[in-house]
Amino acid sequence: MYIPKDYQLEDTEEIHAFLRQYGFAVLVNQTRGKLWATHIPLLLDFDGQGNPLFLGHISKMNPQSEGFAENEDVLAVFTGPHHYISSSWYDHENVPTWNYEAVHVYGKVHILTHAEALESLSKLVDHYEKDSEKPIRVADLSEKTMRESRGIIAFSIEITAIEGQKKLSQNRDAKNYQNIIRSLEKLNDNEALALAKLMKENRK
Repeated sequence: MYIPKDYQLEDTEEIHAFLRQYGFAVLVNQTRGKLWATHIPLLLDFDGQGNPLFLGHISKMNPQSEGFAENEDVLAVFTGPHHYISSSWYDHENVPTWNYEAVHVYGKVHILTHAEALESLSKLVDHYEKDSEKPIRVADLSEKTMRESRGIIAFSIEITAIEGQKKLSQNRDAKNYQNIIRSLEKLNDNEALALAKLMKENRK
């Protein structure tokens, strides 16, 4: 993706933290001669050598799986808080814009065995159940429920490149930067509030 220098996100730890927090991605590949996209959770994991990778799965009914066999290359798009930024929030005339944070991950898909798929599902469920009052575990589910796992294709994604962009009005002076934050907070909108919080953390 096009990333102006001021908005480059290159810190590995920050990118990994972002990918853990905003793990619901759009997975894109070539299927049946056209671009195909599926919205799925992807879990950041690491192999035995400490190299980052992603774990995920889709339904066997999803034609995208055909594309995995034809071309292993995929693109996963992750987005965080975003919102419209009105130029009326500045102390001078300018154009409106949009603030956001996004990471694009390029990689190669590797299909998992059924045993590996169950391990992948366990890691995914454990990750999202960690804050639950009564967390469930894949190992505790009945045989009848786990039959549904036969209907998925699980995979890992070997990461070949990562591009990150954090467009948070970094090019604005302190006064206008704070004006934007206050204006977002006045909207009392969840997305706007999340973006305002991110902007505060970005310029402490």
